[in-house]
Amino acid sequence: MSAAPVVVPPSRTTPVPSVPSPSGAAGAPTATDPALVRRAVKAAALGNAMEWFDFGVYSYIAVTLGKVFFPSGNPTAQLLSTFGAFAAAFLVRPLGGMVFGPLGDRVGRQKILALTMIMMAAGTFAIGLIPSYATIGVWAPVLLLVARLVQGFSTGGEYAGASTFIAEYAPDKRRGFLGSWLEFGTLAGYIGGAGLVTLMTALLSDGDMTSWGWRIPFLIAGPMGIIGLYLRMRLEETPAFAAEAEKAEAARVKVPLREMITGQWRALLLCVGLVLVFNVTDYMLLSYMPSYLTSELKYDETHGLLVVLAVMALMMVVQPFAGALTDRIGRRPVIAAGCAGFLLLSVPALLLIREGSLWAVGLGMAALGLLLVCFTASMPSALPALFPTRVRYGSLSIGFNVSVSLFGGTTPLVVTALIGATGNMMMPAYYMMAAAVVGGVAVWFMSESAGRPLPGSAPSVDAREHVRGETRDHAQHAVREHA
Repeated sequence: MSAAPVVVPPSRTTPVPSVPSPSGAAGAPTATDPALVRRAVKAAALGNAMEWFDFGVYSYIAVTLGKVFFPSGNPTAQLLSTFGAFAAAFLVRPLGGMVFGPLGDRVGRQKILALTMIMMAAGTFAIGLIPSYATIGVWAPVLLLVARLVQGFSTGGEYAGASTFIAEYAPDKRRGFLGSWLEFGTLAGYIGGAGLVTLMTALLSDGDMTSWGWRIPFLIAGPMGIIGLYLRMRLEETPAFAAEAEKAEAARVKVPLREMITGQWRALLLCVGLVLVFNVTDYMLLSYMPSYLTSELKYDETHGLLVVLAVMALMMVVQPFAGALTDRIGRRPVIAAGCAGFLLLSVPALLLIREGSLWAVGLGMAALGLLLVCFTASMPSALPALFPTRVRYGSLSIGFNVSVSLFGGTTPLVVTALIGATGNMMMPAYYMMAAAVVGGVAVWFMSESAGRPLPGSAPSVDAREHVRGETRDHAQHAVREHA
């Protein structure tokens, strides 16, 4: 079946005269409207914030959800069942990536990002409506699993699409800084979800929390989804996709799914390795540690939640500065520093956390959080640069979601099971160290992308810088003419 024609709306971007690209080839740079870039960043980051609002709620309320949906006399079994449902959503993420990614390369990034927003909001909202196990029996965990699968399928196209969208809009010299706001949205969403659960835990009794309080955070997803959808529907298509769509329509070219995988095998392997270290450490700190503090170390639940929230707030403050740093010194040095840090400091940090005092837990968690910023500030700009424009959304979706499904989302479940099987409470540190080794190998083989055009795309410049550059050139020309 032939590809459907691609209709691309006019873009408020301006082609400028050809200049040599860093590779030496001539290209026609695109001057991008800064206001349009800011709007694109906000809309993309909001979707990520909503995804992680759900993750924050789910992780911080895991013990309560275990009581509601998985009644058992064994608290560890309840926690394992809850994290099992959490991990199940990640099993369908690659399928979502294989559906939404190629569609994003074919019909446009903006349309698919709007669709994933709808599905994500619907899945989260539905969880808040599911009756308890005491009311409908085994159908309660079944419906929870179905809602999680809808969420997982939709998020299969979310992160890759959002990072691609920002990367293709951002000027080459500011891609790291602008991309870092995607993960700023992640942290904001997580803090919003976790903070809400923390507040409710402090204000409500255990009985109220189990009977009805747990529903409130999930029901909030409905209004959030409507706002996010409105913002995304107002966006224009990225200039890189618009140019690629014109070429594809002229040549009647359709990129098969096979080429997105076999034709990009080296970039996909690098993507899997980078995403592995990024997500294992991310889910370890943000998803698993709250339950580790409570269920394994018997730490006070409210104090444990507040410590993690404080660490995430610290990460938010550092995030944009770290993103700007990747534009100055490169993505590779920052990611390599993160890998080295997790390899050397995971054990000392976890020993501090296990010491149990508030200052020790805070210091250990802060160390892990600042190391994680090395990845959160770099990956949104580094990962899209692994792939050419015509397959970027599809290939990145596949590589990202395969890695997240196998290694990231399963982290809480695997580490909980390892601790249960071995009795070794240091398993979280060893798991992060292993991930750091894999990430270090990927960094060694990846190419630096800071300050360079995306593969397959023309150079991108800030329209204001272009105007200033033209004014300067005209002034210099006038001086020479006068002389």
